[in-house]
Amino acid sequence: MSFSSEVKEELSKLSNLSNKEVVKYEFLGYLSTDHVLIEEEKKKRKLKFSTENEYNINRFGKLLNNLGLTEYEIQIIGKSYSITVPMPELEEIVYETNQVSVNNRKIKEVIEKQEILQKAFIRGAFLGSGSMTNPKNSYHLEIAIKKLEIAEYILSILSEYDISLKQTEKKQYYSIYAKEGEEISKFLAFVGANNSVLKFEDIRVYREIRNNVNRKVNCETANLNKTINSALNQIEAINYLKKVGKLQELSEGLQEIAELRISHPESSLAELGTMLKQPIGKSGVNHRLKTIEKIAEDITSGSEN
Repeated sequence: MSFSSEVKEELSKLSNLSNKEVVKYEFLGYLSTDHVLIEEEKKKRKLKFSTENEYNINRFGKLLNNLGLTEYEIQIIGKSYSITVPMPELEEIVYETNQVSVNNRKIKEVIEKQEILQKAFIRGAFLGSGSMTNPKNSYHLEIAIKKLEIAEYILSILSEYDISLKQTEKKQYYSIYAKEGEEISKFLAFVGANNSVLKFEDIRVYREIRNNVNRKVNCETANLNKTINSALNQIEAINYLKKVGKLQELSEGLQEIAELRISHPESSLAELGTMLKQPIGKSGVNHRLKTIEKIAEDITSGSEN
């Protein structure tokens, strides 16, 4: 089962159906999405909700029962579930030629400042058309809403609770979405998926630790490569000076560090410094080796001219 399905399963099992207003506005949340359509059946127009989640279809059926809309039919085709019901007469529902939506103004008048109803409405929207990617791979939550004004209203409600989702227009609907782990976690808590929040946070912590380890390994690898490349350049310069008979003309200090570098190619600058007759620090070793490289470079440039 996908993580998205697990979230919907948890929400579908919430035991809050005794509150008729909560039931009504969760139902209206479903109707605000692009997964509820009007279907012609035996010359009668009916609402049809489709989903691939059996718990979600059961939740929708329970909402209908609690609203007194018991004449519905559930069908199973392959992995898809659908439920059809005669079109209910609620003043918040807007019926058009081939689609159903909700009256944003009437809903806003009732649920403004009523947190429990705001949560119910948005929970219904998520159950109706929401989806989530597996948080082990990426963070992405999305809800497909029919009307722009409804999408904007949902965003405004969430912003009141410091939950920041974004909105974009798709071909046949408006998408409200989040790609940040923190916002998704807050959204799940807001709609009542508390167990899913705990699981999601466990995954977030694991991913953060893994990413930090990867960053550290990558950084150490980059530093190691840099050290190796520097050592190779230094050895190349020393060998060149030997070849042209100039190494013995260097000062005693430069000759000493040159011999140490040749005999200890894997050692760090700090380690080389401790091997000198008179130990010096990393910066002192670096200065001597840079001097050797510069001398070799000057000789090479001079011979080319």
